[in-house]
Amino acid sequence: MFRPQSNPPSRFEELHVEWDDEAPPARLRVYEDASRSILSKNDSPDLPFTWSLNPYRGCSHACIYCYARPTHEHLGFGAGTDFDTRILVKPDAPRLLAEAFESRSWAGDRILFSGNTDCYQPLEHRLGITRACVEVCLRYRNPITVVTKSNLIERDVELLAELNRVSSVHAVLSIPYLDPVLARAIEPGAPTPARRLRALRALADTGIVTGVNVAPVIPGLNDREIPNVLRAAREAGATFASMIMVRLPGPVAPWFEEQLRGALPTRAEGVLARIRRGRGGRLNDSRFGSRFCGSGEEWGATEQLFDVWKSRLGYAPQPQTSRASAFERPVGQLRLF
Repeated sequence: MFRPQSNPPSRFEELHVEWDDEAPPARLRVYEDASRSILSKNDSPDLPFTWSLNPYRGCSHACIYCYARPTHEHLGFGAGTDFDTRILVKPDAPRLLAEAFESRSWAGDRILFSGNTDCYQPLEHRLGITRACVEVCLRYRNPITVVTKSNLIERDVELLAELNRVSSVHAVLSIPYLDPVLARAIEPGAPTPARRLRALRALADTGIVTGVNVAPVIPGLNDREIPNVLRAAREAGATFASMIMVRLPGPVAPWFEEQLRGALPTRAEGVLARIRRGRGGRLNDSRFGSRFCGSGEEWGATEQLFDVWKSRLGYAPQPQTSRASAFERPVGQLRLF
């Protein structure tokens, strides 16, 4: 079902569209991204990775809380329905990745697949850009971590398992809640939690190190589901777990509030009040060291709940990513640099 076009005012555009009558439907439009590189280097002190790869910009999972929405404004689009329906694809990503691996400066660091938008969003089913990038990583034995909320990753289980045998693969499924009705209201384009759990089991059964990210935790909405999510993920084979408090930077905050009030009108006010109490009276805290977690007694109780159940269910610490890389350039490969 198509939603009407709607976007918060952009920080970079002087004009903003307001429809006199009902807005036209927001239909999917796909654009080719002509980026000349595919790896993004991270220098944020509170992120556990250095390199990330995003085959797509924008995401049709349409999660109302997505922290990546502001990045669409840099492209001349909006952070609302534009982010969900104006999707940029990077068909040259596999070639660009191989070129990066051929550079003498590349030492085989682990690459995070996603980090901004989901690498297994629906378009991947037809285009296969993520799969082609994994194939490049297999050819060079480069370790990867994949973070997704899509069961489409099951399509590549055998490929990922082969890469894991010769290098290292960590797979993380994002599962904030188990209730399918709640999931559909907050993540209208994403697969159901049950399908994600089946994907987690399929990955774990191959020996891939798997984890669950209870993300985002939205106070007053899904914090009570933490024990159930952790239990279900552990039964599906997850060996490590993490959680992140909802982040609402820039235009995401008004968009989230608008969509939350529309989807869950009787719960919205309480949820927004809880978020503000966990963010020092605001809906967001962008400071390093604070943006992924909250503050105050209520958030402290949430962290304690997570830690207790993680320990009770026997979750291990986060897997180490600093071990020696198995990276190796194929023999006879044409040197590009």
